[in-house]
Amino acid sequence: MHALEQARTAYANSAAPIKTFRSAEYDAFTQITSRMKSAIQKGKRGFTDLANALYDNNRLWVLLASDVADKENGLPQSLRAQVFYLAEFTLQHAPKVLRGTETADILVEINTSIMRGLRQSEVAA
Repeated sequence: MHALEQARTAYANSAAPIKTFRSAEYDAFTQITSRMKSAIQKGKRGFTDLANALYDNNRLWVLLASDVADKENGLPQSLRAQVFYLAEFTLQHAPKVLRGTETADILVEINTSIMRGLRQSEVAA
């Protein structure tokens, strides 16, 4: 029986599933948003974790902004403008969170909304 199981395992499909751009974006948002939520729950003890998550969130939004600013981007112009606006807001809000004058809750909400949209478009495709 052991040899049979080894044979099945050897010939099983071991390739990782192919990720689409949307699913990769979704995974990035999921990871960063989860880290922000976790840091928020820790309160003051989570400040370093929150700062690191905000840094990665900013990097993600800079990438998205540069992508939608590209003339070759296939998204509708109105959606590209909305994503660019959200990127600007996020990049302006993060320093306020670090200074303690704002919370990161709105950034979590924005990311969660984007994740919902990415998931719906992935299912529709």
